[in-house]
Formats: sequence, C-alpha cells, structure tokens
Amino acid sequence: MRGFRLLAVVAGALGGLAGVAYGLVTEQTRRARVVIGVPEAPPLRADRVYGEGDGPPVRFAVLGDSMAAGLGVDDAAELPGVVLATGLADEVGAPVRLETYAISGSTSRDLAAQVDRVVADPPDVALVIIGANDVTTRLSIPVSAALLGAQVRRLRAAGVGVVVGTCPDLGTVRPIAEPLRSVARGWSRRLARAQRVEVERAGGVAVALGDLLAAEFRARHADYFSRDRFHPSATGYEAATSILLAPLCGVLRHEWWPR
Repeated sequence: MRGFRLLAVVAGALGGLAGVAYGLVTEQTRRARVVIGVPEAPPLRADRVYGEGDGPPVRFAVLGDSMAAGLGVDDAAELPGVVLATGLADEVGAPVRLETYAISGSTSRDLAAQVDRVVADPPDVALVIIGANDVTTRLSIPVSAALLGAQVRRLRAAGVGVVVGTCPDLGTVRPIAEPLRSVARGWSRRLARAQRVEVERAGGVAVALGDLLAAEFRARHADYFSRDRFHPSATGYEAATSILLAPLCGVLRHEWWPR
C-alpha cells in the first residue's frame, strides 16, 4: 500500500481549507509521511505445499496488494497466505499449494494482470484483498468497485472459487491525524460497501475487513500494526486470517469437494 500517497490525497480533499486550518493539514501530512515512510523490502514469499495427505494438493491463490502479500511480517510463517493455506489444509484434510500473485502497491487497475496469470492455469480457490491503494490514488469508488467485479467474474468463469477481503478501514492508521483520518475512514468504508455489492453480483464472497476489524485495530494499534504503523503486524494479519478462513473453507468445499 502506498501510505504516503494517502496524505496528499486527503490534503487535496480538504483543499478548500484556508489559512491556519490549511497549515495544520499540511503539517499533519508532513509528519505522517515521515512516520510511515516507504517499505524497506518487498514482502516475503513462501509459496509451496502445506499440510499432508494423498492425491494432488488443493491450489490456493492470493491476489491483490501489500496486505494480501503480507508486507509487515518478519517471518514467512506469519504471512497471511501461509497461515490460510495451513488452516485450509487442516480443515479440508488435504494438502494445499499456496500460489501468491499479489503485488505490493497494486490498485484495482492492476488486478487484471494478476488475474491473467491465474486464469491461464486456474487454481481451486482464490483470495483477493484490494482497495487501500485505490483510496490513496483517488481512484473513484464506482470505477474501483466495477474493476474488482469484472476480475471476480473472470475468476468465476474460469471455475475458481473467490473470496474478497474488502478495503480495510484506513481511519485506523494512527500516523494520520484528524481531520485527515476521518476523510480516510469515510472513503475506505464507502469503497468497501461498493466492493461488496460488485463482488456478490459477480458470484464471489465478500468479507468486510473494515467493519469486522477496525475496532480491534484502533484498540490495540501497538500490537496490530507493524513497525511502519501502516501495514498490519503478524498479530494484525492473524486477526484478518481468523475471519477469512471460514469463508475460504466454505467456498473451497463448495467448489472443490464434488471433484
């Protein structure tokens, strides 16, 4: 996710402010940018087979942005894809092969290229987490949601079960002070609602990450955010995977079990 871009976006949204108020927003933007910074390294990768069992493994693909890729953890075992692949293997009693296509910094405009690679050799189930960078790059909510819906339709047409974690609540990011934080919160929550409508129309299952996790991230921000205070920590990702596992299991059983 491009955290520092959010600051310029929100400042632009508040561009009608003048004098002292505008100066306050500008100073908040500068301070938050210094705190968040830019990632020092790309997310870890740990694509392989998890779990044990006879027969070919279930194939599980992860698409989206830095949250999907797991930016912010220091141990590959803590990556959300790894945690979910392990959990899926335990739940369905079969090995699961993790295939990561997510790229840090991606917006919904970039999702088509990831889906191109996925549908060339379709997996059984896919998780998509996207939207934060759509907010930070000011991609309009209707366009953003429509782009996501189109890619979910492509995945479903290829026989892939799809679960989408909708845009997280960016109002939980502490380095962004008020009034910027309220603008970020409102924008990201509106996008998440629009995403849900499009995902469900396209035949996918939407999980409202912002609605389900924002209170925990606000209350336990020191534990739930990584060192950059923008991306989740291992604990934050664990909270997210805990609510994504059940929908993934349900979709996988529906799509894969008859085989």
